[in-house]
Amino acid sequence: MNTIAALKQGNLLVFNEVYYAWHKRVYYFILQKTRSSFIAEEVTQLTFIKCWNYRENLTEDLNIQLQLFRIARTTLIDFLRKETIYKEKVIHVIDKYTLPVDDLWGKLAEKELQVKLANALKEMPPMRRKVFEMSRFKGMSYQQIAHELSLSSRTVETHIFQAIKQIKHYLGFIISLLAWLCRF
Repeated sequence: MNTIAALKQGNLLVFNEVYYAWHKRVYYFILQKTRSSFIAEEVTQLTFIKCWNYRENLTEDLNIQLQLFRIARTTLIDFLRKETIYKEKVIHVIDKYTLPVDDLWGKLAEKELQVKLANALKEMPPMRRKVFEMSRFKGMSYQQIAHELSLSSRTVETHIFQAIKQIKHYLGFIISLLAWLCRF
């Protein structure tokens, strides 16, 4: 009696022989495709379960090896498809019901930085503050600022350099703290 005919009749001894003869090969076939021992174990077990459950559908014209690997391949495709759908649903639910942490930290950090920047600007000498605001907030070039305030371009450049240095000094701790928080 051939193997497939015996399987179709529900012969458990033949099924055990097929299982022990092909289990490792099916496992390594799946492992090679996925590089995941967990998926390889799951899909291998599902392959043999399907082989047994649908044994009446096995074709006697094809050898058991070909049919097992066909079952393994389709089982792997189904498994990966279900995993992908599951992950997408989980991500959708998480996105829907949680606050975006990056946005929350970003908004808090932005607000904190605005307050600290305003305080740093208040402590600057009036001309330095005015030059910095014209450059950074109004987007004016050094030449435009120099022309409007009757200063040399070099003086404007010095004011900007000193303003940035003062802001860095004033915000140093905050920037370090934010950089640390952004890691999480």
